Amino acid sequence: MAWSLKIFRFAGINVYLHWTFLLILIWIVLASLNSGEPAVEALMPVWVILSLFGCVLLHEFGHALQARRYGITTERITLLPIGGVASLEKMPEKPGQELLVALAGPAVNLGIAAAIGLLILATGMPFHLFPLFEDIGQINDWQGFSSGLLKMNLILFLFNLIPAFPMDGGRVLRALLAIRFGRADATSIAARIGQFLAMGFVLAGLFAPNFLLIFIGLFIYLGAGGEANYEAQRSVLSRLTVSDVLMHQFTLLHAWETIGQATATLLDGQEREFLVTEDNQIIGTLSRDDIIKGLQQYGKEERIKRILNPEWIRLSPGMSLNDAFEEMSRRKLSICPVFENGELIGVLNQENIMEAVMIESAKGKGQRA
Repeated sequence: MAWSLKIFRFAGINVYLHWTFLLILIWIVLASLNSGEPAVEALMPVWVILSLFGCVLLHEFGHALQARRYGITTERITLLPIGGVASLEKMPEKPGQELLVALAGPAVNLGIAAAIGLLILATGMPFHLFPLFEDIGQINDWQGFSSGLLKMNLILFLFNLIPAFPMDGGRVLRALLAIRFGRADATSIAARIGQFLAMGFVLAGLFAPNFLLIFIGLFIYLGAGGEANYEAQRSVLSRLTVSDVLMHQFTLLHAWETIGQATATLLDGQEREFLVTEDNQIIGTLSRDDIIKGLQQYGKEERIKRILNPEWIRLSPGMSLNDAFEEMSRRKLSICPVFENGELIGVLNQENIMEAVMIESAKGKGQRA
C-alpha cells in the first residue's frame, strides 16, 4: 500500500504503518501534553491508542497465521487509522478453512478481553462492563486503561462478526452458506444480506443523526458489492482455461533492439505488452509503461535489455484461467508466455482475461434473458 512505512517483520510477514496514522498519533500527543495534566495522565490516551492498534495487529496476525496453515501466504499487514488490513494471497475456497481463517481474528480479540478480565478479577480492581463505549480521552489511570482495553476488544470482536462483507462476519456467513449452496451463490446471498444491513446502518445514522453509523453503512455496502463482483469474476475465470483466451498472434522483441525500435513497434500495432528474447530464449517482458519510462530515462538509443522486466512464468494451455490470473496478479505480471510440449504457442495478458470476463458475463445475461 502506497505511503506506508515498514516498521518490523514478524513470522515472515512485513508490518507497515500508514503515514496518516503517524499524523493522528502526533496530534494526540501534542493535545495531551497541552492539556495541563501530569505527564502520566496526559499521555494515557496515547497508550490507549497504541494498545488498541496493538490488539488490531494481533487480530490481523490471527488471520495470517491461520491462513498459513492452509498454504496461503500473507504479503503484508498494514495498520491504518480505521484499523488493519492483512493482505492474504487469497481466502481458502474450502468452507471449513475459510470459516476458521475468518474466525481467527475475532478469536484473538476475545482471548485478549478474557485475559484482561482475569487480570482485573485477580487484582480486585472495580469494573463495570456497561456502558460498553467509552470516551478514550476520559481514561486517565491504569484502572480505566485496563477496563477500556477490555471493552475495546469486545467491541472489535462484536463489530467484526457483523454478518456482512468486508467484515469477518461476512466471510463466516459465506463459509456457512457455501456448505449448502456453493461458493458463488453463497457469496451472492451474503452480499445481499450485507447490503441490506448496510442500508439499515445508513437509515439509523440519518435518523439518529450519527455520522459514524452512516460511514459504517456505506463502508459495508461498498465492501459487500466489491466482494460479490470479485467472486463473480473468479467464478467466470474458473470455468475457462488458458487455451480459451490464448493469443496466437504476438510480437517478440529482441533484447538488443533499441528503445526507439520498441517505441515504433508499440505505435505500429495494438499490442501493449511484449515478450523479450535473447539467443532464442525468453529472458523477460516489456510493457508500454516500461518503454515510456525507459524513453524518458535513457533515450531511444538504449537497448531494451536494460529496461525489461526479468520476471516471467510459463503457463500451460490446460491451466485454469483463474489460477493463471491469480498467479499473474500475485507476481504483478501483465503478460505471460504459454508453452505446450516445450514449444511457445501463444501469450496471455491481463487485457485478454478481462475481455473474457466481460464476454462470459454477457453470455450469461443473454441466456437468462
